[in-house]
Amino acid sequence: MKKLIEIKNLSKEFDGEIVLKEIDLTIKENEFVTLLGPSGCGKTTILRILAGFETPTTGDILFEGLSIVNLPPNKRNLNTVFQKYALFPHLNVFENIAFGLRLKKMKEKDIVQKVKQMLKLVKLENYEHRNVNRLSGGQQQRVAIARALVNEPKVLLLDEPLAALDLKLRQEMQYELKEMQRQTGITFIYVTHDQEEALTMSDTIVVLNNGLIQQIGTPIDIYNEPKNRFVANFIGESNIISGIMIDDYKVKFEDYIFDCVDRGFHFNEPVDVIIRPEDLSIVPNDNAPMVGVVESIIFKGVHYEICVIVNGKEYVVHTTKNATIGDIVGLTVEPQDIHVMEVGVVLNE
Repeated sequence: MKKLIEIKNLSKEFDGEIVLKEIDLTIKENEFVTLLGPSGCGKTTILRILAGFETPTTGDILFEGLSIVNLPPNKRNLNTVFQKYALFPHLNVFENIAFGLRLKKMKEKDIVQKVKQMLKLVKLENYEHRNVNRLSGGQQQRVAIARALVNEPKVLLLDEPLAALDLKLRQEMQYELKEMQRQTGITFIYVTHDQEEALTMSDTIVVLNNGLIQQIGTPIDIYNEPKNRFVANFIGESNIISGIMIDDYKVKFEDYIFDCVDRGFHFNEPVDVIIRPEDLSIVPNDNAPMVGVVESIIFKGVHYEICVIVNGKEYVVHTTKNATIGDIVGLTVEPQDIHVMEVGVVLNE
């Protein structure tokens, strides 16, 4: 895919406090990119700088090879959808969507055609005469998205647009947003702190913390191959264990040498070992590499969350099989499910 946006050495200060630190990021055409991180990590600031609502302290943004940092928001080929829908309460659904087209003085027949296309895309056909104040939160958000898309921007910026919706509707909208992006071919840049949203919708996830990019990758890469403790903890749940890399493909923890798929470390190098809860299996304790005691059990609907204490350390296991508190059980893990990292690798300065 062709490069669309290049963010180069971007930094931002507010009242002497650095909130973005030398951000470098390339975004391609037709890509769904999610900026993911906790509150205050800088993700919304990046979005506002892209939109033209904030000016960077240092750095540049290239859009199709040309700098846009000095362009006003209305001159950029980007539209923004906010968490608060910002619909015009005195206009009906049709006129809310048509607003930008009327500013462009487009012919009425063309406006009608484009608005109807958008209503179909966001599944609000026959809603054009509705009062926006009488729509549900999900319907209002669809109108806001349609209003942004109808102008055919090259990029759509979305700032936590589903945060105000209930869980079921939020999950439905995740799939629908991804389908809208696929149908329109518009590049989406999406801001959220919700890991599930990021994993569900994204082609590329950019994980941020303390104004720095911690990792860039596909959802599968981010989940299965976290670069540091922060990413491992923030994306899903992780068991993080101190270990020793004995040799290529051999790592020792809990007094046992496990086969793994990692290589390139120094012999006997201290490492952090990451194991996802769903990758640990409870087995009979005879000849199991790890043996512990079941301390707690929580039923989560699709699985049980079982806490097993091994040598004083807590291991969280997600399994469809139940157990009993106090049971002595064995734990095992397959080599491909062990992820080894350098100790203490985290970007926070």
